[in-house]
Amino acid sequence: MPSSETQRAVEQLAAIARGSASDGEAQAAGVLARMLSERGLGASLERERAVGGFWQAASLAAGAGALAGALGGRRPAAATLLAGAAAALMADDVDNGEQLLRRALPKRETTNVLAWAGDPDGAETVVLVAHHDAARTGLMFHPGLVPLINRLAPRWYGRQQTSTQTGWLLVAGPALVALGCALGLRALRRLGCVWSAGTLALLLDVARSPVVAGANDNLSAVAVLLDVAERLAESPVAGVRVLLLSTGSEESFMEGMRAFLARHRSELDPARTRFLALECVGSPHLILLEGEGMLRMRDYDAALREELQAAAEDAGVSLWRGLRLGAGATDALPPLRAGYRAACLAACTELKMPANYHWHSDVPANLDWQTIERATAVTLGFIRRTGESAYSTWTSVPIGV
Repeated sequence: MPSSETQRAVEQLAAIARGSASDGEAQAAGVLARMLSERGLGASLERERAVGGFWQAASLAAGAGALAGALGGRRPAAATLLAGAAAALMADDVDNGEQLLRRALPKRETTNVLAWAGDPDGAETVVLVAHHDAARTGLMFHPGLVPLINRLAPRWYGRQQTSTQTGWLLVAGPALVALGCALGLRALRRLGCVWSAGTLALLLDVARSPVVAGANDNLSAVAVLLDVAERLAESPVAGVRVLLLSTGSEESFMEGMRAFLARHRSELDPARTRFLALECVGSPHLILLEGEGMLRMRDYDAALREELQAAAEDAGVSLWRGLRLGAGATDALPPLRAGYRAACLAACTELKMPANYHWHSDVPANLDWQTIERATAVTLGFIRRTGESAYSTWTSVPIGV
């Protein structure tokens, strides 16, 4: 089990309302930096600019889709353009692309926490990622939805290895309006209008809902970071530098990670840098995700996944394999899209969903600490294997080369 000190740290952070790019998120970042320093690592804070939510840009696009649908009967050409642009901008946002619509929105301050561990002269770099901000809840995250689907269609649900790609659900409304207006199909336009209005209502419900404690999502990963920090401060792994990174505004479509890459990409050689994101590891079953994508599925680096599998076997830990994430996104996606080797170690319930996801019940008392301990063991094993790989590569170079 993680130390009682780590458990108390999670309880302390969970008591802070840590909405993305909020004062509480900044307070939690400062507390976490102090905790890392107390474990023997020098920690620093980096302040970045972020919108601080996923619903703002999505609400504008959904609202534009509903408006285009309402006006499409009188001005089909203008409605087609408006709805088409809304669908394209929504797709760009949820697919973690250029996020053009988000650029026009007001920004606030978000805070990333960084601490270096391991061998400062190591040839390889592992960036170990958690996030300390917490999500807002809302009806779209109601915990009864997935169990209901499982009861209605148990065989179908049991066969699913990829969670629903919710990006398509967000894009569908404006896209249907655009298609209906372009083809003169009134029923399709009206369906898109209703779909867009429903999407807008759900997004506005999230905007007005409170921030949850976020113990599983994602203080469980912060707990792994703290335990890894303590172990590496005591016994650095030769050959590998380890950057412990806890991002802000992950719940805002990974704005903290995107800002980190913009600031540090020139310092991190893609050929020598591996990203391992930790996500919701306080759920009962530890999983090694194969890929993610709310709109377009992207698999993580295959060799990296096998290294993590080997690390788990070394530690005697069983990993659930074969699952892909479509119902959300993680901090592994921005580095993956930027050309880095990236992977994600996560956990889920028997229904293949994170426990207490974005709900009021996501509190420290509901964490599975044994899974967190297993995640720590796999992470440390992965770091050790990276160091051994770096040492083997170095010793295989002929003298004089």
